[in-house]
Amino acid sequence: MAKKRNGGLPNLRPNIMWLWGFIGLLIIGSWLVSEHSSDPVRSNWTVVEGMISAGDVEKIVVQNRESARVYLRKEAVEKYRSDSDDKTLKNMPEKGAQLTFTIGSVDSFERNMSSIEEQSGNRVPVEYENSERGWTDMLISLLPWLFFIGIWIFMWRGMSRGGGGAGGIMNVGKAKAQVFDKDNNRRVTFKDVAGLEEAKVEIMEIVDFLKKKDKYVELGAKIPKGALLVGPPGTGKTLLAKAVAGEANVPFLSISGSDFVEMFVGVGASRVRDLFEQAKQKAPCILFIDEIDAIGRARGKNAGFSGNDERENTLNQLLTEMDGFQTNTGVIVLAATNRADILDKALMRAGRFDRQIEVGLPDIKEREEIFNVHLKPLKLDPELDRTFLAKQTPGFSGADIANVCNEAALIAARHNKKVVGREDFLAAIDRIIGGLERKNKIITDEEKRTIAYHEAGHATVSWILENANPLIKVTIIPRGKALGAAWYLPEERQITTREHLLDELAATLGGRASEELTFGHLSTGALNDLERVTKQAYAMVAYYGMSDKVGTISYYDSTGQSDMAFTKPYSERTAQEIDDEVKKLIGEAYAMAKKVLTEHRDGLTELAELLLSREVVFTEDVERIFGKRKKDILREQKEAEKEASTTDKE
Repeated sequence: MAKKRNGGLPNLRPNIMWLWGFIGLLIIGSWLVSEHSSDPVRSNWTVVEGMISAGDVEKIVVQNRESARVYLRKEAVEKYRSDSDDKTLKNMPEKGAQLTFTIGSVDSFERNMSSIEEQSGNRVPVEYENSERGWTDMLISLLPWLFFIGIWIFMWRGMSRGGGGAGGIMNVGKAKAQVFDKDNNRRVTFKDVAGLEEAKVEIMEIVDFLKKKDKYVELGAKIPKGALLVGPPGTGKTLLAKAVAGEANVPFLSISGSDFVEMFVGVGASRVRDLFEQAKQKAPCILFIDEIDAIGRARGKNAGFSGNDERENTLNQLLTEMDGFQTNTGVIVLAATNRADILDKALMRAGRFDRQIEVGLPDIKEREEIFNVHLKPLKLDPELDRTFLAKQTPGFSGADIANVCNEAALIAARHNKKVVGREDFLAAIDRIIGGLERKNKIITDEEKRTIAYHEAGHATVSWILENANPLIKVTIIPRGKALGAAWYLPEERQITTREHLLDELAATLGGRASEELTFGHLSTGALNDLERVTKQAYAMVAYYGMSDKVGTISYYDSTGQSDMAFTKPYSERTAQEIDDEVKKLIGEAYAMAKKVLTEHRDGLTELAELLLSREVVFTEDVERIFGKRKKDILREQKEAEKEASTTDKE
């Protein structure tokens, strides 16, 4: 909209588009004003020759030695317009020239005229004219040139446009940061961030400093230069950074690490300088760099495999801006990454990123809070238990939970439901974890039987062994690439013992053991199980020090910056010992699984046949077949003893 002056009239400023609009109006106007009905009909010499023979031609005017205009007698015009079989002749004008045709060359035209005049005896006057082209014709011929010149001017103006333009060649060194001002209506605060309680507590110090700067300055304290948010994808690092800016009520500049990387040399460093210059102008403010590992990767690693120094130049400039000779008073740098192990040590030192804030996966309480946020816009079943949903999603990030809520709503709408219920959420969780159901996949009866006993083997071993994860349900309906699946609810523990890991290995090998015991042969269906077991066994031996032969030694590099990237940190003899211990460990777990299945052979068969008939079996069915788990019985006994002791005290 054009701005209005005091008088109420719009303040219209001259623009190059006005010129184009004026030219277009002129062309359209001249086309409308011109009398198209008086234009002669295009024809050829054969038609004109017949008219000359009939004595219908009054005269012929040759223009610019190229074309000829034919003027017919008045009575001939009426005759052709009314009685002619040729439709084009019926459209000829009453006044002026009726026909026009191209003569080729003047000599051939004169010879043809002489010949037809001798044959017909009719003489036709011929006139020659050299008319100059009109201004409309000249304008039309110049239009292509004007068009290309206009495009060139438009592109040049776009490239040279300053101050946050679309990013042309003249603006390539400018930082493309998104600015969220403190007066923005879409301000995010800690109320909008569910969970992350520990991260909020740790980051509140920065918020408090921005709010009450004088309190810290009086004691001689300095504001932290930066804080690095580290955690898996989807845990809310970017949202938390926005909440810090919203809570402190200061401007927030957001940019991605990949925005600094460009094909032009020196552009990254230039954008870093421009970014901090913008931040200083808005100080106090928060500068957020998302995915900082794009430019903060450790320098000097595998230099022979990378000839691009642009990333290092950008990182050097960032290091200088954060803690060089420049002073960035009131500018706090927040950065987020899920690969902190590959960042340069100079970037991680105190004085640049003074602290690392771990933004981990939410626990059960935090998942329930996140569900409460994402369930607000949904029409829910009043009986839906949100604590149950939190228990069903261990290891889910905030983004995963948002996806579960949306997927559940889609499933409910697909089945024409009025509200989103518990079954829809369970189906959404299954789809996100395992993939889409493939009920139409062609599986023979023999394959289906093998899959049923395989999954029943997993379920049986995990149910009987005390330290294995509790079972939720078993299915032989194909999902994604899997032909069947057993769903578990892992305990949210911080420390895992060797007994826990060994029982989990046995439960994972239960499917293969079941196939061998039942059918006497092995199949390729256990590929994923074997892969997981092998990785876990190697971790137990080489990382966790759970082998007597190898010893209490860990070859795990948690920093990811080991200089021994292409060599093993142990000898060939130790490697052989590790291999032997892994085989021994897997053999022990496999023997344990076969022993459990042999002792509970009848229950295994009953569970497998139930799977074949129903395709899906839940916890209640497994409990009916095998009874309660030993761990559940012990827990119930402890609870009963606790209640009894409480009653005695009262």
